[in-house]
Amino acid sequence: MTASPSIAVIGAGPAGLMLAERLSAAGLRVDIYDRMPSVARKFLMAGRGGLNLTHSEPLAAFIGRYGAQAATLRPAIEAFPPKALRDWADGLSADTFVGTSGRVFPKALKASPLLRQWLARLEAPSSGMGVRFHLRHTWTGWDGSALMFDHLGQSVRVEADVTVLALGGASWPRLGSDGGWTRLLSEKGVPVAPLRPANMGFRVGWSALLRDKFAGEPLKNVALTFDGRTRKGELMLTRDGVEGGLVYAFAAALRDAVERKGAAVASLDLKPEWSEAQIQNRLSRGAKNDSLSNRLRKTLNLTPAQIAVLREGDQAVTPALIPSLIKAVPLTLTGAQGLERAISSAGGIRFDALTADYELKALPGVYAIGEMLDWEAPTGGYLLQACFSQAVWTAEAILRK
Repeated sequence: MTASPSIAVIGAGPAGLMLAERLSAAGLRVDIYDRMPSVARKFLMAGRGGLNLTHSEPLAAFIGRYGAQAATLRPAIEAFPPKALRDWADGLSADTFVGTSGRVFPKALKASPLLRQWLARLEAPSSGMGVRFHLRHTWTGWDGSALMFDHLGQSVRVEADVTVLALGGASWPRLGSDGGWTRLLSEKGVPVAPLRPANMGFRVGWSALLRDKFAGEPLKNVALTFDGRTRKGELMLTRDGVEGGLVYAFAAALRDAVERKGAAVASLDLKPEWSEAQIQNRLSRGAKNDSLSNRLRKTLNLTPAQIAVLREGDQAVTPALIPSLIKAVPLTLTGAQGLERAISSAGGIRFDALTADYELKALPGVYAIGEMLDWEAPTGGYLLQACFSQAVWTAEAILRK
């Protein structure tokens, strides 16, 4: 590497910002380019409901959440684990804490205070960093060795010693990551797996009654079973299906099953803390002249939304069938929500196209990190943690050269 190498980072999300921080703190000149008028828009959106930075579970279990890519991501996550991420965030006055679910949040719960502190540190010459931002710059590819951008209709040519791509996947494209980079890299011989939604809701063929009356209603303290795995939590009814944390926990398996078979049937337990016998016993205490809905509400504390879901099947709901049906309401999922609604995306640059340091084999001097790589993880802090860890790992690799 030259004595004073220049670094071009394309993408001003968490991965790009973290890498820029590490490199600039080491004295390298770093320029960040992003097509949006402001940085980290998806990061800010994620923080609106409580910024889940990482998770506090034991590291071995944590890494296992990455499924097929767990072994590939292990070195980066072990080098910059959840404890290191918490220490970094606390250094920006985030004051992180562990919630009851084991998830880690900043005290403010939002992303905006942390991001403001972070950007101030990145841009302040007194910090020794002084990262330069170039917004409204849409990357259009290469012209020879030069990076090309479109900036307000004008072509901009940039020469850099090292390029780091941190362009994100294709979820929530209106926030900046639209997956347009796939064509540019494919043309350069970089193998890219098709981008697909991850951590998304699913379509269910609800009746008009459920769509019109119960869309937006939560089903709390329920359990979902699919492919031999059961998990408790909460899901949300939508006009065209279901979404929420409980669904996202099964999203990859459900999506793959729908793609293979055209549909996937999951089982919903409306009373996971009770056995069929307990349900039957409580039902028997109800007033004989009550309607079935009133008996379900009074004796089992089922909400109107739960009762509506119970009645959605083709099979008539009779008192004799209720105990077994409550324990296993079939949910037939006919499709996944699209990338425009997904929390994240699967697919992207295949790991066999990268060196162990995340450098593209087909394009020496060009690195890729974050959601644009072919990995996925459930919600719970795993997505952000892997992006931050890859950024730190790659920055260290660049500094070693």
